[in-house]
Amino acid sequence: MNTLVLASHNAGKLKELQAMLGDRFQVRSVAEFSSEAPEETGLSFIENAILKARHAARVSGLPALADDSGLAVDFLGGAPGIHSARYSGTGDDAANNTKLLEVLKDVPDARRGAQFVCALALVQHAEDPLPVVCEGLWQGRILHAARGEHGFGYDPLFWIEEHGCSSAELSPELKNRISHRALAMQRFRQRLGL
Repeated sequence: MNTLVLASHNAGKLKELQAMLGDRFQVRSVAEFSSEAPEETGLSFIENAILKARHAARVSGLPALADDSGLAVDFLGGAPGIHSARYSGTGDDAANNTKLLEVLKDVPDARRGAQFVCALALVQHAEDPLPVVCEGLWQGRILHAARGEHGFGYDPLFWIEEHGCSSAELSPELKNRISHRALAMQRFRQRLGL
């Protein structure tokens, strides 16, 4: 079994990625090796995923998989985008959701389209010149009020039309099959022949 370091301190993200990877890898958190996170200076989800993967590989000495993901709202020109986790300035999910609802309060449903975006990057070592990068997009729209108890981040505000519910109302098992992270992971598995 191969050991893989997941480059995240986000417990929700770690749980989802571990469930998606299954038992093919012995998964360890970068938190076992360092409490510091790299500065996310990239201008895209892909750039930030690669930065995080390189940092995790550097501090652990092991291959590392990083996820950079967030919410891109059409009406806001793709914001909060790479700043999704710190949209409110606090890094708090409830505060981020409150700010998003406030910004969109007068926007009609037809203009509330959004996508969850995920970029996964795998590096074999910190200086790997050829990272494996896979992306996933999950289409939805932003609700006017939070719904559901599952998930994290913007899940309570993200409406999935084909399921008639918010992301936070999906079972974790279903979310792990259809989300942006799941789609990126499917491509990742295909790339690696898993």
